Amino acid sequence: MTKLWQQPWLKLAALAIGVLVFTWLFLTYNTYGNWEFALRLRGKKVLAFVFVGIATSFSTITFQTVTHNHFLTPSILGFDSLYILVQTLLFFFMGHQTGSLFQSHFAMFGINVILMVGLSTLLFFFLLKKGDQNLYLLLMIGMVLGTFFGSASTFLQVLLDPNEYDKLQGKLFASFANVDVSLLQVAGLLMLLVIVYLWLSAHRLDVLHLGKEKAMNLGIDVGKFQIRLLLAISLLVALSTALVGPVTFLGFIVANLTYQLMGTFRHRTLFIASSLLSILLLLVGQFFVEQVFRWNTTMSVVIEFIGGVYFVGKILYERKHE
Repeated sequence: MTKLWQQPWLKLAALAIGVLVFTWLFLTYNTYGNWEFALRLRGKKVLAFVFVGIATSFSTITFQTVTHNHFLTPSILGFDSLYILVQTLLFFFMGHQTGSLFQSHFAMFGINVILMVGLSTLLFFFLLKKGDQNLYLLLMIGMVLGTFFGSASTFLQVLLDPNEYDKLQGKLFASFANVDVSLLQVAGLLMLLVIVYLWLSAHRLDVLHLGKEKAMNLGIDVGKFQIRLLLAISLLVALSTALVGPVTFLGFIVANLTYQLMGTFRHRTLFIASSLLSILLLLVGQFFVEQVFRWNTTMSVVIEFIGGVYFVGKILYERKHE
């Protein structure tokens, strides 16, 4: 019986059943007979959970394979800080006109995605293409830029009018409550293209996990492959962040739990398991936010708290078992 539970397909089936059960519970609990309204309101949240969960899982698993480090996530490149800076700049320079811009969800979505992907493309080109494939230099500069963006955002927020600052705060945390269905369609199509590429590249990711030298010996052009992977990661993170806001610790939690649960480094298995686990955590988290905490907290606070505790616990565990 113990050996049976070690089978990857059985673990994937259990995760899939968990997702279906909590999806049903999330959609039907406390509807008070207003089925059509509740399903329409909660249904778009479930779609957002699916898109964000899959994008976060694929991007984090791939990023940790590229960097060969399970403590790093794509946020180290400064995506979250850049998102916050963009929102802050819009409120700072446009003031009351920002409201009309935010009403155009496509405009805001496009601005965030273009800026994030554009900046990351410049970084990857100059540091990896021209810098002798120095991945660690890229990560260090990403951290520096993230700190710079965060400091600039804080400085501008101090100068904001209190009313504008209050409105800005609502844009800086992950929110699944008011997701635009039309944005889900656009984001879903773009995510699908990137996910298909990563899925088809899974066998090369398996080889890359063995190390850069072994991957080169087995015929993989590691330099070009890394650049393509990082561009795919940046697009997934940009789409996810522009859609609902930053969810910093979600990828770290689901990626490391997936490694422990599945006990394999075959990327197609990891992609499926981490996506299911991510969707499940988002469903459970939002259910508790709405039904247990009665909206007295937000999803981002729950994720940050759980992620922070898990991060510290993993560091202590790794040090103890060195």
